[in-house]
Amino acid sequence: MAKHGEYNHVEIPFDDEERAKRFYSGVFGWEFRSAPGFDGYPLYTAGPGGLGGGMGKRGEMAGQTVRNYIWVDDFDAAIAKVKELGGTITEDKNEIPGMGWFAVGTDTEGNTLALYTGSNG
Repeated sequence: MAKHGEYNHVEIPFDDEERAKRFYSGVFGWEFRSAPGFDGYPLYTAGPGGLGGGMGKRGEMAGQTVRNYIWVDDFDAAIAKVKELGGTITEDKNEIPGMGWFAVGTDTEGNTLALYTGSNG
């Protein structure tokens, strides 16, 4: 299980799924797999340790830019801390049924980030 502050999932948007998969598998050797309920959102693992993520159609299954999901132990406290320290929450708490919760925001420098916690969070 991930610990507070660790990267949990990296989401990469694409305009052409096959072209993007060919690029990342060719350059880095990533292998892609499907997950039930996530059609059009291939998952990947990027090397040892299990860190990976998914790729989705830009503006549909994914945002406009790469989005780093970071594990938090206390979801509501983390959202409050983002706001307290000058960040923003641009997409409120959303459930991924059977998996957990996420919210999207920006840091103080305008970079997109996402908070994530498992179903018990």
